Amino acid sequence: MPAPSLAALTGFDQKLIVGVADMAVSNNPSVVLATYSLGSCLGITIYDPVTKVGGLLHAMLPDSSIDPAKAATQAAMFVDTGIPALFRAAYQLKADKHRVQICVLGGAQVMDASGFFSIGKRNLETLKRLLSQHGLSIRAEQTGGMVSRTVTLSVRTGEVKLKVSGVKEETIIWKK
Repeated sequence: MPAPSLAALTGFDQKLIVGVADMAVSNNPSVVLATYSLGSCLGITIYDPVTKVGGLLHAMLPDSSIDPAKAATQAAMFVDTGIPALFRAAYQLKADKHRVQICVLGGAQVMDASGFFSIGKRNLETLKRLLSQHGLSIRAEQTGGMVSRTVTLSVRTGEVKLKVSGVKEETIIWKK
């Protein structure tokens, strides 16, 4: 008989860190997905409350056409390739497109005070266009500004929490 997992022994959640240009999907109720330092990047969470499948994408750039080779090996780097990859991974765990609750955070204007590149804004525009093309909408959003953000998604509850750089408390962005 296999040994119980640490979460089963202690009752504590396991934090799974999603790095920059990465993503994770889980149906393990002990998992909390987290990503840090969302500046111009977008943190996109998806959650199916019926199957309790959650996913988190930390996308850096809007459009993979600037580096198709990179997009082929690291789809999560770009919004236009990361979103389809995130949904495909969630579907493999039985998430349903029409039940998925989507939250988006980040898209700030950092290290670009003049707004010349507007990466955060372009990331968000690309995301909204993709979702609209598939009949999907964002349930909760906290984007823009000039602050760095951290986001967590509880696979057990679907709760999405936000921590803004320089602010002590976390904020619940979405709770079913």
